[in-house]
Amino acid sequence: MLPINPVAGAARFALYRDPHPARVASFAEDVGRGLSMRPYSLMPKYFYDDLGSALFEAITHLPEYYLTRVERDLLATYGSQIVATFDEPLELVELGSGSASKTRVIIDAILRRQDTLTFHPIDISPDALIESSTALVAAIDALRVRAYAGDYFTLLRAQRIEAHGRVLALYLGSNIGNFEPAQARELFGLLGEMLKPGDGLLIGYDLKKDASVLELAYDDPTGVTAAFNKNLLARINRELGGDFDLRAFSFCARYDARDGVVRSFLRADRPMTVHVPGAGIDAEFEGGETIHMESSYKFQRDEMIALVMPYGFVERRTFTDTAGRYALSLLIRA
Repeated sequence: MLPINPVAGAARFALYRDPHPARVASFAEDVGRGLSMRPYSLMPKYFYDDLGSALFEAITHLPEYYLTRVERDLLATYGSQIVATFDEPLELVELGSGSASKTRVIIDAILRRQDTLTFHPIDISPDALIESSTALVAAIDALRVRAYAGDYFTLLRAQRIEAHGRVLALYLGSNIGNFEPAQARELFGLLGEMLKPGDGLLIGYDLKKDASVLELAYDDPTGVTAAFNKNLLARINRELGGDFDLRAFSFCARYDARDGVVRSFLRADRPMTVHVPGAGIDAEFEGGETIHMESSYKFQRDEMIALVMPYGFVERRTFTDTAGRYALSLLIRA
């Protein structure tokens, strides 16, 4: 295994970067690729610049967007039971940790059972890791953080995560729903290789339900989600010299019950040509033509378990809210 160099951090916090990361396509390359073939598409990982992150935080407080609120309630209700499944000492790994605000519930539950804890958050943004990790170690004396900045597919493929005790891995926020099925299977395969027999995986995912509930969650009447999506066009304008007219695009989200997925689009309200010199692309739009922005897959419990079982996992327990909107499945590496 190649070394990972620690960079800035407090006494109980180290941020690790791969000194030889696999090459990842740039924002400009991905935008150019997405706007060079029809149907047009953009990658949702680019939603989260500073403004996009603030808009998404606002989305999580909307009454229609139940996912974050229900998941936090489930963690608060069942966190102690989840942690009690494992022998001590337990280490915590989280994929896509972001602000780690919900993770604090699990951290507190673990530290009620053991004196110290090592937390391994993984996130694409070094700035987000530094902000969340330094806040955690400042608030919790018994916590040590070994953070990893990078794409978690890359880090898992290269076996970069160095955990030594029993591990509980977290993958929350229904982030698994943003992957196409083949990508989700690849991720579970990599997690199956990383985790040892007896280790745990806690997955948070949105459950299938009536289309009207799902579409309101992803297309709120106040327009915050529309602004969140349009901000990606604004980011292309800011960073790549694009000339998208945000007023000329409408947002829509539709649930496809056959495939179990909410697909989000920006639709051109009129014919136009958009120039993006930083990506080397000119994109012609017909009136009504769309840009695919994001897919959010929904699951039944048995579908999720069937998806992850081939990679060495068995279900220990699944927790849901009383309305059956959202689930946390705790799986054990066999």
